[in-house]
Amino acid sequence: MPDALAALPTATPVAAAPGPLPQMPWALLAAACLGMFAASASGTTRAPFLLDMARDLTANLSMVANLMAMTSIAWGASSLMAGAGSDRWGRRPFLIGGPVGLALCMIGVAASGSYLGVAIWATIAGGFAGSFTGVVMAEASARVIDRQRGRALGWVMSGQSLTLLIGVPLAAWIGAHIGWRGVNLCVAAIALAAALGLLLTTLRPVDRPRAAGASRPSYRAAMTGPVIRLLAMGVAERICYGLTAVYFATFLQSTYGLSLGAVALPLATFALGSILGTILGGQLADRLPNRLMTFALAMFGSAAIALALFGWTAGVGVSVALGFAYVFVNALARPSLMAALANVPDEVRGTVLGLNVTSASFGWLGAASLGGWMMAEFGFAGFGPLAGGIGVLGGALALVGRR
Repeated sequence: MPDALAALPTATPVAAAPGPLPQMPWALLAAACLGMFAASASGTTRAPFLLDMARDLTANLSMVANLMAMTSIAWGASSLMAGAGSDRWGRRPFLIGGPVGLALCMIGVAASGSYLGVAIWATIAGGFAGSFTGVVMAEASARVIDRQRGRALGWVMSGQSLTLLIGVPLAAWIGAHIGWRGVNLCVAAIALAAALGLLLTTLRPVDRPRAAGASRPSYRAAMTGPVIRLLAMGVAERICYGLTAVYFATFLQSTYGLSLGAVALPLATFALGSILGTILGGQLADRLPNRLMTFALAMFGSAAIALALFGWTAGVGVSVALGFAYVFVNALARPSLMAALANVPDEVRGTVLGLNVTSASFGWLGAASLGGWMMAEFGFAGFGPLAGGIGVLGGALALVGRR
């Protein structure tokens, strides 16, 4: 394995070479964004139909809600294996096979007549989603130079936020006409469209020369100190984001007595903040001199806003504005982190970014469990200190990395 892994710059400075930048691979980025949208939609678009699914499948509500946990576990496990596999056998089998497998599983979910059938197909779908989400970020980062990776990965990741802004409301509207099974068939069609787009935009392989006698990539080679620190920062960032993404609607409902329909606009505002923060964060990651400092400042800023968000309940408008500000500032951090993670030798990039998706799934599970415990023990008043403390921890890890 090249010695470059051991010499990975922990501060990940952005290259400042003069001259015009090459053209961004916009078609590939659009296909990758669509793939991320489909992967995220395969789980999140179930949210409006939990009651309908429970009634249709003769299952209780908690059982249907637990489908998300099954999906998340399978997603993280498969990403761990697919990332390393893409470094050994190439990325195209995962980039194309993952969305196709996801589409077939969505068809299986739609056709299942029992809860067990839906649970099996949904879990396998999570595995296929995880098999290409880390790999597609590795492919996107391999096709641009370092000064473009923040923006490229920001556009790819925006597919997840678009699911909240567009996918879930659109699924609810479509589902009113064709039901939750029909929505799953629509997600399958989107996944197939993403697979076709990735097939056409990756016809030209990335030049990945391997030195004579170089060993094959391995987890041990990829898990250097700087990479472990970056992965820990990613877990902290996902917990901070997930605490609000999962519980923001419940916070508004319990604090202000809002109905489910009344939180639709606040949730759309929240999703818009995530998209705008991710896009601007990509610009900052490529233009500011140090990505880890950008990450640290964004985490410290979101920690401060978290205290106000859950501690100052002066009205619905104030809380929605603070929610927008929180997720916007938090989203500024992720492109810098992803660009830093991509700044490894190409032969282990898939492994590292696959590990990132796996660690992110742990962050989501941590947000759900910590948030549930905090709500039961202290109520939403404890969310601010919790999110603030984890945000400060993530920012501190970034500053340690700079040294």
